[in-house]
Formats: sequence, C-alpha cells, structure tokens
Amino acid sequence: MDRRSFLEKAAGTAAAFTILPRHVLGGPQFVAPSDKLNVAYIGCGTQGLRELIELLPSSDIQVVAVCDPNKDSSDYVDWSKNGLPNGIRKFLDKPDWRAGVDGIPGGREVGREIVETYYASKRPAGNFKGCASYGDFRELLENQKGLDGVKIMTPDHLHATISIAAMKKGKHVVMHKPIANRVYEARQVIETARASKVATHFIPWDTHGSMDLVMAWIKDGAIGTLREVHNWSNRPVWPQYLTLPADQPPVPAGFDWDLWLGPAADRPYHPNYTHNVFRGWYDFGGGSIADMGHYSLWVVFRTLKLGAPVSVEARPSAACAIADHVSRKIRNDYSFPLASTIRFKFAAREDMGPLDLYWYDGGMRPPTPEELEADNKELDAEGMMFVGDKGKILTGFLIEDPRIIPEKKMREYQGPKPPFQHVERDPLRGPTEWVAACRGGARSSADFMYAGPIAEAFNLAAVALRAGRRLDWDAASMKVTNVPDANQYLVRECRKGWEL
Repeated sequence: MDRRSFLEKAAGTAAAFTILPRHVLGGPQFVAPSDKLNVAYIGCGTQGLRELIELLPSSDIQVVAVCDPNKDSSDYVDWSKNGLPNGIRKFLDKPDWRAGVDGIPGGREVGREIVETYYASKRPAGNFKGCASYGDFRELLENQKGLDGVKIMTPDHLHATISIAAMKKGKHVVMHKPIANRVYEARQVIETARASKVATHFIPWDTHGSMDLVMAWIKDGAIGTLREVHNWSNRPVWPQYLTLPADQPPVPAGFDWDLWLGPAADRPYHPNYTHNVFRGWYDFGGGSIADMGHYSLWVVFRTLKLGAPVSVEARPSAACAIADHVSRKIRNDYSFPLASTIRFKFAAREDMGPLDLYWYDGGMRPPTPEELEADNKELDAEGMMFVGDKGKILTGFLIEDPRIIPEKKMREYQGPKPPFQHVERDPLRGPTEWVAACRGGARSSADFMYAGPIAEAFNLAAVALRAGRRLDWDAASMKVTNVPDANQYLVRECRKGWEL
C-alpha cells in the first residue's frame, strides 16, 4: 500500500487489535527442542553490542550471522567513554581486547569478532569461524542458510522495514523498542506477525515493573477510583538538535549511508543523525517516550486494559534562534523538543472508567503533590504516580517500591503491605520465552500483538508534537478527525525501492 492509498484507507477502513490463541498462531517455522535456534543479529551499535554479550551465553541460541551498514569503527556515542569496551573485555575475559584503540567501538565486524571469540573460548580447540557478516539485511535474509530467526537492534526507523521482511521470509523475530516509529508501520508490523504466524518478542517487556501491589491497593479502595497516571523521565540524555545540519562531512569509510537511511527520505550524511542521537529526529527515532516509556508504561497499558487513546495533547518546550539580529522562535517538524508533557485520554473500558495518562520528559514532572509536601519531600527526577479521587500512590519509574502518600496514610493503611523486593533483571528471560514459542510452546508474554495500543499511543504523541495541536483519534478508521493535516504524519513517504 502506498502513502496515498493509506491516507484514503484512513478515512474509512477499520483496523482492530485482536489477540489470537496460540493454537491459531502456531508458526510454520517450528524449531525442534533438541536444536539450537540459529539467529542473525541485526544492529551492532552500542546497545546492540551490550545485548549481544548478554545473548551469547544462551544454550538455546546460536548467533550465526551479524548485520550492520557500518563495517567497523570507533566513532560511536555512548553514556561513558570506556563502559562498553570494558564490558566486552570482561565478557570475553580478554583485558587487552582492542587495547590502544581510542574511541567507542561498533559495526558488524566488531559484532562478528565478539561472537567468534566467545564461541571459540567454549571449544576445546579454542577456535571458531562460523559467524557470517552482512551489510545489507536483505542479502542476509536471502542468502543465510538454516536461519530460524533474527534479533533487531537498529535505529527505530528501520524496525518495521526489517521485521516485516524477516517475518515474510518465515523468520521468528525478537526486537527492541519501538515496534515502529509511524502509526501505519506499527500496524503493518503487527498484522504481518499475525499473518505469518512466526514467534515474536518485544524486548522492553523484559524490564517492566510489577503492578500487582498497586492494583491490590486500587481494588481495595486505598485511593478511591483511579483517574490519572503520571510518568516522568529524565530523558533525553542525548543532544536534541534544533536545526538541520548545514555542513556536509564525508561519509566515513566502511559506512553505507544509503543502507542506514533505508526507507527514510534521502539527505546528505551527517553524524548528527546517526548512532546514539538518532532518537531525537522524527524521521529516525521515537523521542524520549519511545526510548523509556515502553519500559515503564507497557505493563500499565496491559494491566489497565488500555486500548488506543481517544485524544492526545502535547506541550513541547520552545526554542529560539537569532538571525540578522532578530530573535525568533524555532518551529520545526524534524526534531523532538528539548522537553515536553503529553496527555493521553482513554475511554472507559470493561469495569474501569475513563483515564488520563500523562508523560513528562526533559526535566518536566508533575507539581509536587500536597501529600508529599506534608512529608517535606519532593518528587524524584524519575517516577510514576497513580492518582485516585481519594488519594495517591507514588512509585519509582518502573513501579518499584510503591507507597501510598503521605507516610501517615501508608502507616495507617490496613490493607496488603508486602515488603518491597527488588527483582533482578534476567537478560535471558525474554529470549527463553521467545525460543519456547519458536518451538511450538505458548506464545511469548511480549508477543508483538500485545503491543498495538502502546505503539499507537506513542506514535500519536510524535504526531501531536509535530502538528502542534490536540488530536482527536479515531482508531477504527485510523485517522485524526479534528486536524486533517496531521494525518500526513501517520505514514512515511518511503524512498523508492524501500516501500513496505
């Protein structure tokens, strides 16, 4: 379907999120329990390499190929100078790994070196050369023999393109957030998963908190009827460029700019688009909410049975620039703002009333509630708050350490008060579920088809920021009803040859 056809479809074609039982989904690419799952690892940037070294110890998975448009470089951007190289050295038990190389590593040859070095260390002969390397994921899917599935760790704009191509080839897919960075593409990913019947797993579920205690308190009437949920993050922790690059530096050696762009509109290469900072551009990323909101809010969407929002209202920060001695506001629809607040309104569902969900980033957060002022405290830099008509529950960002506020009310509360227990993250929990689904077992608890509502909401947040207006959303007809011009942002105008 091309862009025009989609926009026409948005005027009248219904599309719904439906969860099908596993016996209907049972995929054709069954993997025997006695076999390892042969996986290709697509995306060898900093986060890709971090999760690669977490995946390699799995006894159920064999990484047989790596793929990235970048061959090998040390120009990546990360959260610390030596954190990633030192982590790789420790994992490989090689303190001198790439010693003397200044910078932060990344690229497909780095990925292949890690894979082969690790597998070699587990063999009596101490050698292993069984990992293929590709620049183009299409060549990988076409030529890699015996491939069962892929793990996708690329920038956001490539998630739909690669996952859809893999699923159409009958490959199982595990992928990081977001499902896609366009409303239309997210729906395509989910519908392709439904049609192909492969096993899928959406990684942010592996880091979610627990709603059990919060829901026990809500059902017990501790805060009355739930009216609002507030979630705030300290993101972005990367530059948010307010203007388009004006210079045109050369494309680095070994880096295929055309492959990195994929379906996105053509433009000259610039490092301000790539690596860590892709998150800040509407074309390439999903902003702070996609980066962190999937971790904190997906369990909220699932537990509170939230569907697509009925409206989305965004309030971005303002920025100014001086040109010819005149200061003017910068108004753009190419990069996310430095900070924003977003309100999603959800209709009543089943036995639950309407709900407002608020997201804050860039240092924004709700006003300090009077219950916290009574304890002479303020909100942390990140957190979540559940607001009822008779009280509030405050938690950490991932719903850890929930407490009713103020402290006096928590002490007097006679309902369930289990002690807070920190749950350690298990990096193989998600892959283990995914492998079991590939082998014909129950589908993963993070199956793509659960992700429709949150994917739709977060992509609509970007649309609201670009449109500069509150949006009324008709999920059935897949269109913004009150701001017709905003519908252009629901779908990407893919470059020729990259159409979905």
